[in-house]
Amino acid sequence: MTNIAVVYYSSTGNTHQLAQAVAEGAQEAGAEVRLRRVAETAPDAAIDSNPAWRAHLDEVSGVEVATPDDLAWADGYAFGTPTRFGTPSAQLKAYIDTLGGLWANGTLANKGATAFTSAQNTHGGNESTILTLFNVFSHFGAVIVPPGYTDPLLFAAGGNPYGTSVPSAGNSAAASDEALTAARYQGRRLAEITAKIRG
Repeated sequence: MTNIAVVYYSSTGNTHQLAQAVAEGAQEAGAEVRLRRVAETAPDAAIDSNPAWRAHLDEVSGVEVATPDDLAWADGYAFGTPTRFGTPSAQLKAYIDTLGGLWANGTLANKGATAFTSAQNTHGGNESTILTLFNVFSHFGAVIVPPGYTDPLLFAAGGNPYGTSVPSAGNSAAASDEALTAARYQGRRLAEITAKIRG
């Protein structure tokens, strides 16, 4: 069985929705999946200034927090994050910074890797955020698994060949059915390609 880790950060729920869909897709492909959120690093004052942020953090308190062991266990992994000025969130970057030991001994290499994101606007940095994560995957020596244009269903979700992305328009948990379908497809594709990499 192929092991897939879906590691994400979400403040108000949009990226969490995508993460769940990616995990479901990987499970549909027969993978064992760990859905993990990264630790929240923002101060309580910032979180409490946005009721949707506080509500979502309380809502996902039962989702396990990611550790480096989750990526050591995984044969493939998906990273998800809202975009922050066209780059990944500080919370996800903080998690990535804990992976130096795994990177140094080659544990992260030769594994399937994919990314997904959300931004307030359609052109709010979605593609650049995913491409920034591709830089990370390249340093890891991972095999990048983008959705590309490998299925017509991707066009209904905006046709982003790098990874599923959604515009939130400032709303919490706003992913469309088309975007969630694309995210499930991305999770299935990650699991299927990772299985081929494993041989």
